[in-house]
Amino acid sequence: MYRKVIRFLEDWKNSPHRKPLILQGARQVGKTYSILEFGRTHYDNVAYFNFETNPKLNETFDENISPDYLIPILSHIAGQTIVREKTLIVFDEVQLCERALTSLKYFCEDAPDYHIIVAGSLLGVAVNRARFSFPVGKVDMKTLYPMDIEEFMLAMGEETLVQQIRQCFDANTPLPSALHEAAMMLYRQYLVVGGMPECVLQFVETKDYILIRHTQDTILASYLNDMSKYNTLNEIKKTRLTYDNITVQLSKKNTRFQYKLIKKGGRASEYENAIEWLTLSGIVSQIYKVEQIKKPLENYRDIDSFKIYVSDLGLLCAKKDLAATDILYMVDEINDFKGGMTENYVNTHLTINGYKTYYWESNRGAEIDFIIQRDTHIIPIEVKAADNTRAKSLKLYMDTYKPAYAIKLSTKNFGFKDNKKIVPLYAVFCI
Repeated sequence: MYRKVIRFLEDWKNSPHRKPLILQGARQVGKTYSILEFGRTHYDNVAYFNFETNPKLNETFDENISPDYLIPILSHIAGQTIVREKTLIVFDEVQLCERALTSLKYFCEDAPDYHIIVAGSLLGVAVNRARFSFPVGKVDMKTLYPMDIEEFMLAMGEETLVQQIRQCFDANTPLPSALHEAAMMLYRQYLVVGGMPECVLQFVETKDYILIRHTQDTILASYLNDMSKYNTLNEIKKTRLTYDNITVQLSKKNTRFQYKLIKKGGRASEYENAIEWLTLSGIVSQIYKVEQIKKPLENYRDIDSFKIYVSDLGLLCAKKDLAATDILYMVDEINDFKGGMTENYVNTHLTINGYKTYYWESNRGAEIDFIIQRDTHIIPIEVKAADNTRAKSLKLYMDTYKPAYAIKLSTKNFGFKDNKKIVPLYAVFCI
């Protein structure tokens, strides 16, 4: 299956300023698959080392971490000669070996001709919580997220439809109604399946939602296991409680995160470490309210007001135990959840596209779902789960701040009206 990260990896390989690359991201987002597929198609051979399946590897790095020492030994372990610029060296689950991570500094300084990519599912947690000597300035870094809806459509063989969506987005012209309906169905399927590569592949091959749900439940179980395995004893219960409560809070009319909803009397001091762990592991993302619409937005965030979204829509629906048919047909019984789910979907895609997302509230309770900086402009984004796109909050925002334009995401077809760019939900990857 096509992954956009391959283009990034190609640029990395060809860069004259290339450093060892750290590819981080949550479990099961496709890090190992993407790296190995890239290695297979762009190198003579791949030397792959997994610190989880081969714990004895740690002993090699305990002895010496200079490239001159490591390369002959790693060649022996891999059963193949590691050749400069011809072999891709891969360290997987590197969070289990601090010295392997530290060795990247010396590969950068003393042996830059060796091409190295390391992957770690909980690297953010390990680096921030453990005694890691992180090679600051000596590595390139990239975060891999679940597949977005464009990658999902491509996996479904919809290359032509993707091209037409991009053309309509650029021109602000409606997609033919039959294609619009087809794209909306793909959007709803994506909400159920999500972007975990294994789930997408299963859907392409079988269309079996029960099988996909089983896979999603397995991934969710691995997340819970990680919370126990890579966390302090004191934090395990708090992290699990917080994670379970996030999906509950997404069903509220006001999706702003509230500690008191985790536990009566809950406070930030009690649960902020849990939120940090979930964020660093890539399982959730946290977005803050901005108090003023000025550049840089980061300077005007309110650290006490934020929302939390999960990284994958399929896992969100699985965690809520929603039937596939309820999502595919958007039944009334899930009305309370539609808004939070749709916001989550949009935030996931904005994050994948590299945006730092915020939200805005007026003193009187008007709210804009997302504020982003696009090109040189600060752009408000209003999200609606259906086609009822009347938005008083957006009008108030536009009257107050006079943005270059606004974006309205809903089930409506493409268009441009009253300085608002109307974008159907399935086209959020174009933003």
